[in-house]
Amino acid sequence: MRNWNLFHLLLLALPLWGLAGSIPGIAGSPAAASEGSGGLRRMGLEDGRSFWSFVPPKASPLPSVNAKDWPRKELDRYVLARLEARGLQPVQDADPRILVRRLAFDLTGLPPDPAMVERYVEAPTRGALERIVDELLASPRFGERWARHWLDVARYAESTGKERNYAFPEAWRYRDWVIAAVNDDLPYDEFIRRQVAGDLLPARSVEERDANVVATGFLAVGAKGLNERLREQFVMDVVDEQLDVTMRSVMGVTVACARCHDHKFDPFTQQDYYALAGIFRSSQTLYGTTGDQGNRHPSSLLTLGQSVSRIPDDIPVGDLPARDGMQRDRRPSRPGVLRRNRPEPELPLPPMPSPETPRAMGVREGRPADCHLLVRGEVSQRGDRVPRGFVDVLNTVPAPPIPARASGRLELATWLTRPENPLTARVVVNRTWRHLFGRGLVRTADDFGVLGERPTHPEMLDHLAIRFREGGGSLKSLIREIVLSRTYQLAHDTDDLALEVDPENTLLWRSSLRRLDAEAIRDAMLQVSGTLDLEPPLGSPVSKLGDGRVGRGMGGLREDSVRRKRSVYLPVIRGFVPESLELFDFAEPSLVVADRDTTNVPSQALYLLNNPEVVELARAFAWRLLADAGLSPRQRIDRAYRLALGRPPTSVEVSRALEFLRDELTRMPRPPGPGRPRGRAGAPPGELAWTMFSQALLASAEFRFLR
Repeated sequence: MRNWNLFHLLLLALPLWGLAGSIPGIAGSPAAASEGSGGLRRMGLEDGRSFWSFVPPKASPLPSVNAKDWPRKELDRYVLARLEARGLQPVQDADPRILVRRLAFDLTGLPPDPAMVERYVEAPTRGALERIVDELLASPRFGERWARHWLDVARYAESTGKERNYAFPEAWRYRDWVIAAVNDDLPYDEFIRRQVAGDLLPARSVEERDANVVATGFLAVGAKGLNERLREQFVMDVVDEQLDVTMRSVMGVTVACARCHDHKFDPFTQQDYYALAGIFRSSQTLYGTTGDQGNRHPSSLLTLGQSVSRIPDDIPVGDLPARDGMQRDRRPSRPGVLRRNRPEPELPLPPMPSPETPRAMGVREGRPADCHLLVRGEVSQRGDRVPRGFVDVLNTVPAPPIPARASGRLELATWLTRPENPLTARVVVNRTWRHLFGRGLVRTADDFGVLGERPTHPEMLDHLAIRFREGGGSLKSLIREIVLSRTYQLAHDTDDLALEVDPENTLLWRSSLRRLDAEAIRDAMLQVSGTLDLEPPLGSPVSKLGDGRVGRGMGGLREDSVRRKRSVYLPVIRGFVPESLELFDFAEPSLVVADRDTTNVPSQALYLLNNPEVVELARAFAWRLLADAGLSPRQRIDRAYRLALGRPPTSVEVSRALEFLRDELTRMPRPPGPGRPRGRAGAPPGELAWTMFSQALLASAEFRFLR
C-alpha cells in the first residue's frame, strides 16, 4: 500500500488548482488596460458635463435579439445582444448544485444547507429557484454578508490607526446599524442620508433618533493622526478624510485630490473641494479616545437615549469637547427592536451598554462657517473664503442652497441622493454587480472618473440604475433581479470561439471562476465543522479595552467571545487585523475599498495546512462525521463532501478517500509531522485519520472557489 499522507490526499481534492490564472483579479492574471493616460490633460468644466459618468443615466430601448427564448430578465437582452453582435453565444446553464452553492455564498456568505441543495436538484424549476433566492434574502445572514461590502468602502475599524493607535470602544454600534439597515432593506437614499446627516433628520421617538445618530458614525470611524501637533492641521485632515470617504463611497470619484491643486484629470477644482470642506468643517466629529498617553486630540462621544441638545454658538469651528469621564469596561446588553412598515422603515436600536449611559461615535452641528481655500493645501497659507456648496460639474440641476446657520450636511445628503445625481445609482449598481460576478460593469469600481475604465455594457448599467432608483432604492430587489437572470446562472464552461474572441469574459458568455473572500472562507469552515455560533455578539471585544492606546498584543485584547461568531463581528483594530482575514485579502481598514484584491499565494495554503485554528475546525468536522455511529465510512465521506463542497463525491474520490482512511487507521501511532493534527485522549476511534481527511477538504481549492 502506498505511503499516503495529508499532502497526497490534498492532491485528490484540488481539482481547481492551476485555474487561478483565469480568475479575474487573481494576481498574475492579465488585466484589461484602462484607456491610456499617456498625454491626457485635465478635463474642463464643459467637457466634464458631457463625460459619460457625469451625465444622468438615460433610458434606452431594449435591444432586439435572435434567440428570443433565451433571456429571462431584461438585462439578459443587453448581454445577449452584445454576444450575438460578435458571433458568440452563451454557454449552458450551471449545474443545479453549483448554482445553489453560488447563490448561498453570494447572498449570505455561507455554504448552502445540503437539504436546500437536494430540494432544488429534485425539482430545478424557476419557481423553486425564486423561493431559494427569497429565503436567502430574508435570512439575517444576508445583512451580515452585504453589510461587510459597505463596511469596506466606509473604512470601518475600531481604532484610530496611524502613529498613536487608540481604540474606538463604540465603533461596533455603527457596524451593527449597517447590518440592521441592510437586513431591513432600508431604501438606499435613506441609507446614505442617515449616515451623512442622521442627527439632523426628524425622528418620532428616542429610539429612532438614537439609530440615526449612530448612523453618523460613518463620518467618525476613519483613521486619525492623534499625534499631530498643530490643531488646525488635525482638523483639516479629519475634514479631508470625511470628504474623501463620502464622495468615493457614494459617488465613486476622488474629489479629495483637489485639496492642494485642481484635479490633474477630472473636472474637480480647489473651489469644489473647499466648498465641500466647509460643510464638514462646520460639523463636530465625536469619536472618543482618552486624553492621556500622548493623545493630543481627545474627544467625547454623543450621548444616546435623550433629545438632541443645542450646540452653543460660541464653540470655535472644529473644536472637539474634552473627555467626559467614560468608563473603560463596557458590557453591552441585548438590543431592543422596533419595526415599522415601509416606506418609512424603522431600524433596530443597536445594543447598549448597561448600566452606564450609552454613547456613540458620530457627528453633530458645529458653528457654521465657510472654509478658506488653502494654497497648496497648507494650513498656514489661507486664501479667500469659499462658500459652502457642492461639486460644480455634478450640478446637473441647481443645487439646494445651504442656510447660513446650518453646516450643510443635510443639504449634502439631499444632493448626494437626488434623482438627478448622475453617479450615485450607477455606483451602487456597479458594486452590486461586482460582488455577484467578480468584477463590475465598470472594472474600476471606485473610480468613475477620467482615468477609470468605461463600462462594458453602458446601456445595461443605465437601465439597472434607473430601475434601482425608480424602484425605491431596494438593494434586495436589485440583487433578486440580477441573480434570477440567465446571465448570472450560466455555467463556467469553455467555448473555444468565445475564449479566442473574448478571453477575459468581458461579454459575459460564461460564469467567471471566483475565490471566496476572507470572511466567507472562515465562516464556511466554522459552519461545515458545526461550530458556527449564529447569535450576534453583544458589542465588541474592543469595548472592554476602553478608549486608550493599543499596541503590541493589542493591549490584552482577547477574541474568545467572538471566535466562533461570523467574521463580520471580529474586532478590526487598524494594524492588527486577524490573520484569518488578512491572509485572504481583507480590505485595508484605513482606505475606501470598493474592489478587494484577490491573490493566490503560498502563505494561504500553508495557513490552511498548519494553523492551529484550522486544525481545530478540521477536528470538529471529523467529530461531526463520527457522531452518528450508524454511518459507514462511505456514508461519512458522502456527507463530508455534501457539507463542504455542496455535492456528492465521485466514485474515484470515494475510493481514494477509503484507501487513505484504511492506510491511516492501520498505522502504528507515531509523532505527528508538520501539518498533521495531533490526536486527543478519549477521542473516538479514527479521529486523527478523519481529521486529516476533513482538513484536506477544508484546504482544497474547490472549497475556496465558486464556479
